[in-house]
Amino acid sequence: MAGSKGKVCLAYSGGLDTSTILAWLLEQQYEVVKKTGLPLRKKVNKFSHEVRFRVPIENTSADILRAALQIGATKMIIDDLRKVFVDELCWKAVQCNAIYEDQYLLGTSLARPVIARGMMKAAEKEGCDFVSHGCTGKGNDQVRFELAYLTINPAIKVIAPWRDPLFYQRFQGRNDLLDYAAEKGIPVTSTKAKPYSMDDNLAHCSYEAGMLEDPNVTPPEDMWTRTVSPLKAPDTPLDITVHFDKGLPIKVVTTQETVTESLELFNLLNALDDSPAMTILRLAHISIEGLVLDGRVRSLRDNLSKQWSELLYNGLYFSPERAFLQPSLDFSQQRVNGEVRLRLYKGNAYVLGRTSQEKLYSEEDASMDSLTTFDPSETSGFITINAIRLKKYGLQLAEAGIEL
Repeated sequence: MAGSKGKVCLAYSGGLDTSTILAWLLEQQYEVVKKTGLPLRKKVNKFSHEVRFRVPIENTSADILRAALQIGATKMIIDDLRKVFVDELCWKAVQCNAIYEDQYLLGTSLARPVIARGMMKAAEKEGCDFVSHGCTGKGNDQVRFELAYLTINPAIKVIAPWRDPLFYQRFQGRNDLLDYAAEKGIPVTSTKAKPYSMDDNLAHCSYEAGMLEDPNVTPPEDMWTRTVSPLKAPDTPLDITVHFDKGLPIKVVTTQETVTESLELFNLLNALDDSPAMTILRLAHISIEGLVLDGRVRSLRDNLSKQWSELLYNGLYFSPERAFLQPSLDFSQQRVNGEVRLRLYKGNAYVLGRTSQEKLYSEEDASMDSLTTFDPSETSGFITINAIRLKKYGLQLAEAGIEL
């Protein structure tokens, strides 16, 4: 392109930010190749007990393609990364019960290594001088993308518009972007009444901006894309069975079908009733671990899981420390085999039962009605030894006049 400052590979979702950023990059005399992580998602019918896809991926991809080329991209690259996403990232998260700050199942964080790696392959293939993204300059998604870029190719140059004064002094926020989109005829779905920024992938959909920035505001019901209110959910529960091999979900059985292929399995769980796949699988995995995983190993693994989750959240998936942790996490899953029966009902999942040929749990050892494998009198020595230091502690407190 004559007069071009260089070729840019832009992470493109088709949303407000990246659509306007494309137009802005073209204004700045860059040639833009767009790479989308869109195929990480496939929308499902949230009311169904069957796998019914509400929006075929081909149509969604075609819409994104038309929008990108309409705005002025020289090329649009769309890769189907859904299976890679499930097999390489989601399954690792399930195996270690990954969670951040006790609530967040890391849906956005899990997608970034896959998207960033795909972008870097596209940038290399297309001879791009730069990579770019639409992440806010206040958030952590910019960190996730850019640390991945720079690990994969330390020489790559990054354009981050929301950290560029030329951009953020012109666009103070999403309302300014909406005005710019209207002026340039850029097709976007956001409105000033609903200016939400959404990250939608196979694992979850998250939202930010607008009224959602107030933590005391209840999100409007029409915002949700993956769930339905329990008040409107079906009154009939659905029972399913999840089978695990080495901590990996390998089969899901419902009253209607049996699924074994990883992507189909994940899509099925997303479509069942109104509990998305990561929530169901985390509960099932924790439950089967309770039968087969040694308690001391589990305690150590839980510490590593917390570190793994924090590394992923902070954009350090492609790091030596994550590579260092991974073999121990994998080792902990060697005996995590078995099946878990669950009931899905009005947005919640409940464990009905679990079984494994490798269970460490023994009904005979645990039963209060049997003395076959254990002599209760042997507990006296255990208590005596453990009480030695506690007696001394108690004496110290008594001498100091401190009551427990």
